[in-house]
Amino acid sequence: MLIYIFIACDRLDEKQEKQLKQNLPALQAALQTYVEANEANRAELINDCTSDDCEDWQLGISQPVKKHTHLAPAVNLFNGLAQQYDIDCEVGSIEDGEREPVSYFGKHEGQGDAFLIAQYLGL
Repeated sequence: MLIYIFIACDRLDEKQEKQLKQNLPALQAALQTYVEANEANRAELINDCTSDDCEDWQLGISQPVKKHTHLAPAVNLFNGLAQQYDIDCEVGSIEDGEREPVSYFGKHEGQGDAFLIAQYLGL
């Protein structure tokens, strides 16, 4: 199954948007580092942050997974980013190019759990 995990860039207040824009280079660098370290797992960076409006951004990763243990490194990365940068995350599946969100986690939504997310995804 192909999954994605995004940094939630929509429904942010003005302060959160400003903070996200300030932290964008650090977030992009952390995600790029993860993707490079997980090339064997076919992790890919999703980095579409060209719009002036954060709500249009898509920033995160996609990666094929077969079981919850494959999710753990990515979920742990995003949990850490959520705490460090005061963000939330969206996780879901990609099928036929369409993204289907299944769960949200992060600073405000609560820590993500790879086992539970795998169950939501039907792994």
